[in-house]
Amino acid sequence: MTTIILKPHKEESVLRFHPWVFSGAIARIVLDATHRAAAPEEGELVCVQSADEKVLGAGHWQVGSIAVRLLAFGDERISGTEDEWIRGLLLKRIAAAYRMRQRLGLLREDNNTYRLIHGEGDMLPGLVVDVYGSTAVVQAHSVGMHLCRKEIAEAITEEVKEITAVYYKSDDTLPFKAPIEGDKTGWLIAQPINLEIPESPDNPAPEEYGAKENGIDVRIDWLRGQKTGFFIDQRENRALVERYAAGKDVLNMFCYTGGFSLYALRGGAKSVHSVDVSQKAIDLVNANVERNFPKCTNHKAVTADAFDYLSEQRAQGHQYDLIILDPPAFAKHRDAVKNALRGYQRINAKAIEMIRPGGILFTFSCSQAVDKEAFRLAVFSAAAQTGRKVRILHQLHQPQDHPINIYHPEGEYLKGLVLYVE
Repeated sequence: MTTIILKPHKEESVLRFHPWVFSGAIARIVLDATHRAAAPEEGELVCVQSADEKVLGAGHWQVGSIAVRLLAFGDERISGTEDEWIRGLLLKRIAAAYRMRQRLGLLREDNNTYRLIHGEGDMLPGLVVDVYGSTAVVQAHSVGMHLCRKEIAEAITEEVKEITAVYYKSDDTLPFKAPIEGDKTGWLIAQPINLEIPESPDNPAPEEYGAKENGIDVRIDWLRGQKTGFFIDQRENRALVERYAAGKDVLNMFCYTGGFSLYALRGGAKSVHSVDVSQKAIDLVNANVERNFPKCTNHKAVTADAFDYLSEQRAQGHQYDLIILDPPAFAKHRDAVKNALRGYQRINAKAIEMIRPGGILFTFSCSQAVDKEAFRLAVFSAAAQTGRKVRILHQLHQPQDHPINIYHPEGEYLKGLVLYVE
């Protein structure tokens, strides 16, 4: 196996169980006897050693500032063949992650939608697995995880018996410059249904196409939808919206498939407007509303740009009692943070201006590059710009099935505030 030797004193973060080795910490690379290239291949399993050649752990090699994503530390050294070791590690990690979700009470008759693997939070860096009923959707964020995708699927179905199908969806998550072999999307295990057959009264949407979240039926489009098909990380925050929705005029901006809208309707909202720039998303919102509230007359879905919609509604004098802002990541890397913060300030100011006195704003950022304090400052600036009195009721974050490894604080990405606007 290729060995990565670190510079003196650069082992300290690894000894504290941080799962990343940065390229600047590497002193030299000792290739194994089979190598003819000058560096390891992307996704290759490598051993990491300190400057005095003490074994620190093993992980996947990748090109970039993060050179190694560690899968195991010194007390879990590689034994047997690499394939045997990877299979054993996957079974162990997935079993532990599944046990935790069971103990958290996420697997219930009224809830079969949850995240099974959350990258570094479940000690499998570069891997995300979301579960929708009997189907698991796998996303690889590293070439190393892509190369062992079949082993991942087999380990999932072996450890989680209710999962009978595994779909792979990594076309948008793998490093775009990496040499990728094999399909980035497709069924890895037991395609359960033919999703290409159009839905009709004689051919209703099959059960596997839907899942339950806190008793709400959600239609999941894992083939064409964003991420794995649904934003599971807002489950607890959607339930909080339900508590505040009774008798309110609600606006759900960046609604995607309408999760917040469904909870608001169940909570007794007077009216709910769902807005998204994607017509496909709006079609799914309408399908989800029809699925859960077939006689609903107080929901309206609109295809529109968020900034344009808010400007037009304000010009017409429209106001809401409760507004939800859950935009896509405004900043996907550090270089974009400044522009992202301006975007958060602008969209929040527009929303605060449109809230009736005594109304509530749920506002979020899912940009990992934007920290909590920077996001809070952007929202503070938006409130100050409007001149209205604003108080924080809740500070929100990702749910328990998106755990943060205490040794990897970078895993905290979802930030939210619930504001009371006078």
